[in-house]
Amino acid sequence: MLVALVGILTAFGLVAVYSASFVRSLVDFGDPYYFVIRQAVWALGGAVGMFVMARLDYRRLRPLAVPLMGVTIVLLVAVIVIGVEGGGARRWIGVGELTLQPAEFAKLTVIIYLAAWLASRGGSLRSFEHGLVPFVLIIGTVSALILLQPNLGTTLIILAITVTMFWVAGASLIQMVALLGSGLVAITVLALGAGYRAERVTAFLHAEKDPDGIGFQTLQALIAVGNGGVTGLGLGASRAKFFYLPESHTDGIFAIIGEELGLLAGLAILLLYLLLMVRGYQVARRARDEFGQLVATGITTWVAVQAFLNIGGILRVIPLTGVPLPFLSFGSNALAALLLAMGVLVSISRYGSDRGGYLDQHPVERRPKGAIVRREAGG
Repeated sequence: MLVALVGILTAFGLVAVYSASFVRSLVDFGDPYYFVIRQAVWALGGAVGMFVMARLDYRRLRPLAVPLMGVTIVLLVAVIVIGVEGGGARRWIGVGELTLQPAEFAKLTVIIYLAAWLASRGGSLRSFEHGLVPFVLIIGTVSALILLQPNLGTTLIILAITVTMFWVAGASLIQMVALLGSGLVAITVLALGAGYRAERVTAFLHAEKDPDGIGFQTLQALIAVGNGGVTGLGLGASRAKFFYLPESHTDGIFAIIGEELGLLAGLAILLLYLLLMVRGYQVARRARDEFGQLVATGITTWVAVQAFLNIGGILRVIPLTGVPLPFLSFGSNALAALLLAMGVLVSISRYGSDRGGYLDQHPVERRPKGAIVRREAGG
């Protein structure tokens, strides 16, 4: 089911990327297939990576958690020092079209590292000095490096993933209240601090006051969705992609889908994400070891939160965050990282049940019965 859902979303994403991008591709590069070809190449590479990860027992990733985290930190620092700048941000390293966006892959490496760390904490996780403080230092370091790019959207996703994993691992209610309280204050300060972030909040609240300025993207996204009605204008018939909606093939692709295929297609996409979430959390609940449980929880939360941030921004439920829609938006690194993560999730589904293999030769020490409170509470 996981493979089928990912395949449907990725295949539909290629169609959506072509439809939303061929105008800009033709104008900017003289080739209507410029963006979709690159998306297809990375989708193929990501599919190969997904197949490899699905065939690899996920428990072999646990000894690699620290090296992977080390490489991630180095790459995030490299982005700040020698990164390629574009659109007012410095988020890539590389030359020409051969660029890498480490923040996208950081989501997966942080999940693996944090799952290994949390699974090794045992009963000390609920203590202040051995649980909460190290957790804040680990996540704070990664978040700070991503914020310096700047990239608040990715930071929000990583924070949501890691806090959810911390809760599932058995954090106390007091720890969660402290985390959520301080997190809300920090996010509010960050959202209102930088000029472009404050403009997004203003656009969310008062877009109609400046429809040709800061409210332009917010309003054009709503107009595109509204134009589609129930059944849409027809595939390829969007008007918004003719330079009315900025970033129509990346952040705004859900609006183009809504305009061309209507409310029914939008609801179908939401249903696919919902099925993926349900299946992902089922994999987490049925995992034999805590490491697998936490990795599956983190990956599923990643997809769920990122989809909500994108679609919520387009529908003006929340301010625009600039994050891509999982599997559907154009974004080579984002798609490849997601497909790799889905491979790990499939591996947990395959090897996480009682089938023998790697776990039998490498037994995992589990916490005493009753220590993993969230697991029993979740069913």
